[in-house]
Amino acid sequence: MLRLSRHGLGALALAAGMAAAVPAKAADDIVLGGSIPMTGVFAFAGIGIQAGITDYLKIVNDAGGIKGRKVRFAFEDTAYKVDASVAVFNKIVAADKPNLYYGDSTAFSKTINPELERNGQMIMAGASFATELNDPKKYPLQFMAGPDYTEMFGILLRYIAKEKPGAKVAFVNSDTEFGRDPIATSEKKAVELGLKVVEKIVTPPGSVDVSTEVLKLRRSAPDYTIFHGYVMAPIPEFIAQAKQMGMTSKFMGTFWSMDNSMVQKMGELADGFMGVMPYRYYYDEDGNAPMLAKIRQMRPEYQSTPYMQGFLTAMLMVEATKRTLDKGEPLNGKTLKAALNSIKDFDTGGIIGVPISVPGNSIPVGRIYKADVQKKLMVPASDWIKLEQ
Repeated sequence: MLRLSRHGLGALALAAGMAAAVPAKAADDIVLGGSIPMTGVFAFAGIGIQAGITDYLKIVNDAGGIKGRKVRFAFEDTAYKVDASVAVFNKIVAADKPNLYYGDSTAFSKTINPELERNGQMIMAGASFATELNDPKKYPLQFMAGPDYTEMFGILLRYIAKEKPGAKVAFVNSDTEFGRDPIATSEKKAVELGLKVVEKIVTPPGSVDVSTEVLKLRRSAPDYTIFHGYVMAPIPEFIAQAKQMGMTSKFMGTFWSMDNSMVQKMGELADGFMGVMPYRYYYDEDGNAPMLAKIRQMRPEYQSTPYMQGFLTAMLMVEATKRTLDKGEPLNGKTLKAALNSIKDFDTGGIIGVPISVPGNSIPVGRIYKADVQKKLMVPASDWIKLEQ
């Protein structure tokens, strides 16, 4: 069970107060609606996402908004439950008529898609990087502010193939839709890259006894083990038991396992843990990153990777809105998505370390970071890796 720190509870109380105190919509406000999981099992992410969206909109509004129009964030807590998310969506759409929306899960994004298309007035992104959503024909009004889960595996596998050609790889995933998402396609990609998938292990999510699975892993002796479909547990249990057995496999994760504060909770076990990140970390001073400097000025304490995801999602939504209004077009799902897809070689102010383009529903860019236990930081282990779209 996730426990919120005093800081986290404070942020939650503040966010709840903000949600309750949102003023009535001015006639020309642009509204970004949100089904945000401020409580429940995904609260750590929801709190960061809410703060990231709020901060970027504050930057925009302090600079005069979009063509003089303010952007207002209207959100409510969903506790990461689909029925609650749908209810919040319906309430916000009726009251605020948003042109932009942030969803809390893959299940919500899939469930609400027919209504999103029927409504026709908005584009939507969210916490999901599901491969299925990365289909502009099936999900024409949705996008994700980063690579989908299959693309995350592709970035990891490309890194592995370069570092150790012909390496043996194991996949460990949770027995959830999230966990299963990239496995079959990534096995084929590994073969294309000359890698050998020597083991595939599936476990329930969360803290479970993994001793039998670790024995399987040891027998297959992979050079690299990729975890997917978890936030943290049972990754530390796998690593602890594998190291006790003398395994030398390098352990890797995908986005939702890569928050620095989470990884460092593993202590010495974290040393050398690697994974794919679409964004720079809060503290990263590598390269030119004026937007990160702005974030550190606004919030002197560490901000999570979900914060960065929320911040960049809001940035892309605002950019699509600006481009639509600059063309003199009405704000609706079709015009906003076309404007979003016109984004080419866009500078995010250093949130992502290379210019980005959004020709479809994803941004297949990432970088490998590695845990440095002495510094208590995730540090770059590769350059930025772009996949072909």
